[in-house]
Amino acid sequence: MHFSALFTHCPVCGSSLFVQNNEKSKRCEACNFVFYMNASAAVAAFIVNDAGDLLVCRRGKEPAKGTLDLPGGFIDANETAEEAVKREIAEELQATVVEAKYLFSLPNEYEYSGLLIPTLDMIFACTVERVDNLIAGDDVAECFFVPLHEINPELFGLQSIRKAVALFLKDKTAV
Repeated sequence: MHFSALFTHCPVCGSSLFVQNNEKSKRCEACNFVFYMNASAAVAAFIVNDAGDLLVCRRGKEPAKGTLDLPGGFIDANETAEEAVKREIAEELQATVVEAKYLFSLPNEYEYSGLLIPTLDMIFACTVERVDNLIAGDDVAECFFVPLHEINPELFGLQSIRKAVALFLKDKTAV
């Protein structure tokens, strides 16, 4: 569902004169407040072991529960993308990032409570202190390494991650 269908009253004055301003905003005709629905920032990480296998996670929660994913998540307020990818890997894998190299970004839509949230996913190549004994935590059901020749991007549940994995497999020299 698009945010404009959900938000029918102005969050400032409560007026029902909250009208569509353009594709990404609504405007209150009573108080002139404009609400913008801009992209939320998120991160994801490519982690490769010494054999060149890619670490993948299985999503433990919706959206796309049970599908493959990369470790990552939303960036918190007052947090850099680099801090976020380190925090997310610590939460999801119980691992410490020693290097995070920014690669590229991709737009995405993330479904939350029936609402499609636009996101901008920033993709990193990360090196962690150790790749053995990673422990799935937070919203990750399990994590494991897969040889690159066995990876099918279509098994990844989120659109931006599917595209990121396809780009990674096409140009393995990027990381």
